Amino acid sequence: QLQLVESGGGLVQPGGFLRLSCRAAGFTLDGYAIGWFRQAPGKEREGVSCITSRVGGDIKHADSVSGRFTISRDNAENTVYLQMKSLKPEDTAVYYCAFRSSDTCDNWSHGLGFGSWGRGTQVTVSS
Repeated sequence: QLQLVESGGGLVQPGGFLRLSCRAAGFTLDGYAIGWFRQAPGKEREGVSCITSRVGGDIKHADSVSGRFTISRDNAENTVYLQMKSLKPEDTAVYYCAFRSSDTCDNWSHGLGFGSWGRGTQVTVSS
């Protein structure tokens, strides 16, 4: 069974930092693009960041997080990370990761072609 498990969420003050992890169970992430997405209450799911598998491959970030969030992966650890700094209240959401069988971040932001969605991890930014 292909499964992704997110962790690392929590409550943080505005301006704070969190690092989310997305770990694969039952398969290797190597060879697949991985995306981070988020969904806030009453809002549609939106793409946050995407990273391909190949060395020197593609990385994409949503404009709303560019310069604040960094996506990275450790294929040896079978894990993809999302480092988030300068967090804002509007970053509050449940964060999900998912993989795409084609190793590309083209047209990624709406989640098309992504599967094996994890259960998510809650990020709350509040003072």
